[in-house]
Amino acid sequence: MDPPSSIPVPGTSVLRHKPFASFLSARVSSSIAFQIQGVAVGWQIYALTGSAFYLGLVGLAQFLPMFLLTLVAGHVADRYDRRLIARLCEIVEGLAAGALALCTFFGWQSKETILALIFVVGAARAFEMPTMQALVPRLVPGPLITRAFAWSASAHQTASIVGPALGGLLYAIGPTPAYSAACILFFSASSFVGLIRIEHAASKLERAGARSVFAGIAFIRGRPAILGAISLDLFAVLLGGATALLPVYARDILVTGPWGLGLLRSAPAIGALAMSVFLTRHPPERRVGLIMFGAVATFGVATIIFAVSTSFLLSLGILVVLGAADVISVVIRSSLVQIGTPDEMRGRVSAVNSIFIGTSNQLGEFESGLTAALFGVVPAVLIGGAGTLVVVILWMYLFPQLLRVDSLKS
Repeated sequence: MDPPSSIPVPGTSVLRHKPFASFLSARVSSSIAFQIQGVAVGWQIYALTGSAFYLGLVGLAQFLPMFLLTLVAGHVADRYDRRLIARLCEIVEGLAAGALALCTFFGWQSKETILALIFVVGAARAFEMPTMQALVPRLVPGPLITRAFAWSASAHQTASIVGPALGGLLYAIGPTPAYSAACILFFSASSFVGLIRIEHAASKLERAGARSVFAGIAFIRGRPAILGAISLDLFAVLLGGATALLPVYARDILVTGPWGLGLLRSAPAIGALAMSVFLTRHPPERRVGLIMFGAVATFGVATIIFAVSTSFLLSLGILVVLGAADVISVVIRSSLVQIGTPDEMRGRVSAVNSIFIGTSNQLGEFESGLTAALFGVVPAVLIGGAGTLVVVILWMYLFPQLLRVDSLKS
């Protein structure tokens, strides 16, 4: 795939490309804001209800708008300026965080207001996620796309370390400061996106309609390796996601407070950051399909160990391993999808990717909350980890094309 004509090819550091540096700043700000908000919402709604089921409903409130709107969002991302779409989404997210702060400050907050505002955030993220993914390949030369996605993962994971820890500290002061900080950071992210200066490619997209909206699905169905990579991550996250239950582990099993919850939420990001920094310098070059399957299997094993741990330090350590394994599959999948997709299709293909991966985080939270309510917290996480290992074995049989992928070179 040829690099965009507006980007100079020489140089191996993606940080030398100013549009990508602005993108990273926006990515960090938005991710920190989302993580702070996540800690505050999780702790507040559990304090209000004392129910693991309502923690699952927070995930469902984000999943539903993302599931319903993401395909349309991909069509929009391929038709209009992706920078403008991302800015508008981050403004909406900032307004929702501001509303959470005001409701808490004036004593209006309830489980219903939290779920309603999180639904709004989910709708905005339905447009933001595929748009930001599709924007990356236009910010760097083609040979640097894998490194760019590794840097993007590094930025996200750095924010995922700082955000939950900061969220826990702010929530110890009160939920209003936590939500207010998230509001400011969402608006900052929008400003950073505004600094990205690239030539807006003229849209070649066909007239809006069902065929255009669903074109991303048709594209992926014709490429078994991409379909296998996306669906593998979907089921791994869906079954192995214990994030929604961290408030329960922090308070009832590991016997800690909001600060402990912040550390637990940060731990996967610490492992992911270390691994993603390694991948910026040493991106996978050979047998990447096999590496991806190994990473997802490690994710499943780590989930099982975390499920039965009653030691705070062991739980932190195993979450670090879990995060490192997860980011390997994220970088491989993201690179495989974007390198194999023409620019005029990237929004719609990224939208399908977001449905499979982004919404599976929220649906996985709902699944975890539901199974925890039915079987108990520890059995729910155990079932998820074991299910992840079953999926790995099954996918190696169903998608041999993914197993045989050797290189991510475009």
